[in-house]
Amino acid sequence: MSTTPTRTPQRERSRATQARVLEATVECLVERGWSGTTTTVVATRAGVSRGAQLHHYPTKSTLVMAAVEHLAERRAAEIRAEAAGLPAGPERLDRVIDMLASAFTGPLFVAALELWVAGRTDPELRDALVPLEARVGREMHRLTVDLLGADERQPGVREAIQATLDLLRGLGVANLLSDDSARRGALLGIWKRQLASIVATTHH
Repeated sequence: MSTTPTRTPQRERSRATQARVLEATVECLVERGWSGTTTTVVATRAGVSRGAQLHHYPTKSTLVMAAVEHLAERRAAEIRAEAAGLPAGPERLDRVIDMLASAFTGPLFVAALELWVAGRTDPELRDALVPLEARVGREMHRLTVDLLGADERQPGVREAIQATLDLLRGLGVANLLSDDSARRGALLGIWKRQLASIVATTHH
């Protein structure tokens, strides 16, 4: 009987520790890049012992994979929560694309880019990253379809959603070295109109 109450707080503490480590990992990736992100630096930043960190994530690859996955899930949940308050009218598409565009310029995107570039020359990282990115990509696509209320059975809709995500990813890369917001805003304005004409028929 008496073991249950002590076990649960322990599990919660463990989860809180993991979350701190994962957040610290992404911050390190953004600030220091892949090469500057070490398990030691992350443990120090998260305020946990090396032992505790290695217990959860024995290698740098497992650590950064878990961090990107954790934050991708959190970001998707935030976008869904934000979208719950969006209007149902014509301005919905406009707002949804703006929300997604900010996701492709935020810290998580920068951290993911660090991994893509490092993975190009690191086979172990690449092998871990490819299936994770495929899953995150599928989830992002599904999220966009849901938020727009798009019907993928209609001709061209699936491709238009994919093109939107590819465009946002490309604009996110362009924004990496210098602030590209003016050009991005103009381009997105044109694309929103195109997209609206493709998915408009599917709105209820």
